[in-house]
Amino acid sequence: MHGPNSTDGPEATGEDEFVLVERLRRRFATGSGILAPGDLGIGDDAAAVTPARPGRMVLATDLVVEGVHVDLAVSTPADVGWKALMVTVSDLAAMGAQADYVLLSVAAPPGFPVAGLADGVAEAADACGCAVVGGDLSGAPVVVVSVAAVGSVPDDGAPLLRRDGARPGDQLFVTGPLGGSAAGLRRLVAGRADADARPMGDAPTDDRAAESVRAHRRPVARLAEGDTARRAGAHAAIDVSDGLVADVVHLAEASGVGIALVVGDEAVAVGATRDEALTGGEDYELVLATSDADALLVAFAAAGLRPPIPIGSCTARVGTRTLDGGDLPQGGWRHSF
Repeated sequence: MHGPNSTDGPEATGEDEFVLVERLRRRFATGSGILAPGDLGIGDDAAAVTPARPGRMVLATDLVVEGVHVDLAVSTPADVGWKALMVTVSDLAAMGAQADYVLLSVAAPPGFPVAGLADGVAEAADACGCAVVGGDLSGAPVVVVSVAAVGSVPDDGAPLLRRDGARPGDQLFVTGPLGGSAAGLRRLVAGRADADARPMGDAPTDDRAAESVRAHRRPVARLAEGDTARRAGAHAAIDVSDGLVADVVHLAEASGVGIALVVGDEAVAVGATRDEALTGGEDYELVLATSDADALLVAFAAAGLRPPIPIGSCTARVGTRTLDGGDLPQGGWRHSF
């Protein structure tokens, strides 16, 4: 472990730690419009911020680890930074919250372009309307990115979305087609020899391949969809990170309901297989449970969002899980310790 008294600390990276911190401070300052006068971002021992909105505070944290969540042979450092922020903010989206502030910590081996990773984080923060206000840097054998996000939900009478709110009879929707990320990774891995012959940032020439590659490298947290669903009276939500099958089971177990999935072609992303849509994961679309489908559809249309896709319903038979009338197959990602 690198520490203040180690002999192989930041000087071994070729860039002084404090020079890099100053570069990152300047990079993230360009997107910190949310900071109020007197707030402190990067540069002190801790950040000090004014709550961005009145209402309830929502906190989330997540990790992106080289060799587990990302393959640096098929994703750029900027892709890794973008993904690290988006997967964390996606948990806020699943609660119907907005993203306000982010803390970024990066551990990486000597020579890894941390500044390039920070570019991706900054781009994602701008897309989400949040500010990067602090974090930490360390040496490590592999790249590890930790993002902690602070969000908020206004006091507007609509409660937080949770996993445990689904009720028998609720209809299930997903905010977009699934399997794109898994299809993108499949294409990238299969075409790695060809990818080695061109800059990694170049998109494949086939539009279908390019769309799936973007889905893998640059997922999008569905903040507007979560907020809209919450305001429209949805009972429960979860983001699809581990795969639809696994995450629907998480929602069902938390809510004490059964699940009857009916997954049609419209729920399968262009270029993805049905199995990738069911078990691939890392799509970061939201699964929503509601007793008022019309209200949900009207709210999404009024917000200018894609219409959510129906994928089944919740039942009163706890523990029953079906797909198109048969048994729901097992699948999805699970860490082993």
